[in-house]
Amino acid sequence: MAMTGPMAKGEIVYKIYRALTYGLSPLLHLHLHWRKLRGLEHPIRGRERLGRPSLRRPSSGPLLWFHAVSLGEGMAAIPVIKFCSQRRPDVHILMTTTTVSAFEVLKDRLPANVIYQFAPIDTPAAMDAFLGYWKPNWIVIMESELWPNLIIGASKCGIGLALLNARLSAKSFRHWSRPVLFPLMSLLLPKFSLIAPLSSVQAIHFQLLQAPPFSIKFSGDLKYVVDEYEQKDTRHIEYLQKQLSQKQVWMAASIHRGEEEIILGVHNVLVQTHPDIVTIIVPRHPQHGQEIAEELQKGGQNVALRSQHKELIPGTSIYLVDTLGELRQLYKLTPIAVIGGSFFPGLAGHNISEAAAAGCAVLTGHHVGHFSHMVREMQQYNSLSVIQKRAFKFWTSF
Repeated sequence: MAMTGPMAKGEIVYKIYRALTYGLSPLLHLHLHWRKLRGLEHPIRGRERLGRPSLRRPSSGPLLWFHAVSLGEGMAAIPVIKFCSQRRPDVHILMTTTTVSAFEVLKDRLPANVIYQFAPIDTPAAMDAFLGYWKPNWIVIMESELWPNLIIGASKCGIGLALLNARLSAKSFRHWSRPVLFPLMSLLLPKFSLIAPLSSVQAIHFQLLQAPPFSIKFSGDLKYVVDEYEQKDTRHIEYLQKQLSQKQVWMAASIHRGEEEIILGVHNVLVQTHPDIVTIIVPRHPQHGQEIAEELQKGGQNVALRSQHKELIPGTSIYLVDTLGELRQLYKLTPIAVIGGSFFPGLAGHNISEAAAAGCAVLTGHHVGHFSHMVREMQQYNSLSVIQKRAFKFWTSF
């Protein structure tokens, strides 16, 4: 029986999408090469992004594929991966992400039996090659990685699909609701056996985009689940804690370019009444650390870079953490944490629950994106304050 209505239109839109991604494949390959030159792709594992494996698939047994776009989504997946490994030791687990920063952190935090690969780009050749080689029995997608070639290809192969921590930003929801794209979403979402939205608002979004009601199971935000990871070497953190023990300190985490100017302004106010205060700045993208440090030094700040193992000598005002994988431990060293990615339009905030779990008083800007539900929940318990840029003046009473 032929499909009618939105799903039939969705088939047409998908055929156009598949043809476009096929035709644009050479340009997408060049784009990956350009990203590699900028340090945004792994220097020796780029073939994986084209669906070409660097590791062998286990010769027998079922395989469960977890896909997360970046570090935050990958961290949220770890407790689920561990749970699946405990319940089904016979199942092999494959984990993919798209960013180098996620790889650098997750490779040491995933269970030893997890196979790690970079995710293929959503072209027909790359995705078909990936699915054909790994032959997963189930695919668990984290948050909002709704790639048509992946979803349709998996469905045609009879692979089960689940979407965990499912969310669509207001912008994405408007995007997918457009007449030209709504039919495509109406085709994709019914392919999922399980959609677990991270909030009731997100559940409504997916229902309005034609997700079958039986597939939606509300489970809450997995980013609230803190995976207890024991660092292999904690000497550097312990030494830093000792250096900070006699100082007043606060931290600005996941700071995007431009936001460091706001943090510096706050620091300059605080230092008037607390001359020995240390401000810890953790850039969202550590590769910008040296550049940010040079700008701060030109402004008269004494900056210590963590990647260079600089000590906090008398007069050090800014401790700039340009490394990966230590944020959760750093939260334990400071009583107050400001979460970046939230002070300018176009940014979407970052996970605030890690700082709260470490016992920090948490502050965030107004632009929190899909973390708005988390902000509302934490405000109910007076454990978080949302502030505008101008409101930083109140810090003079710190």
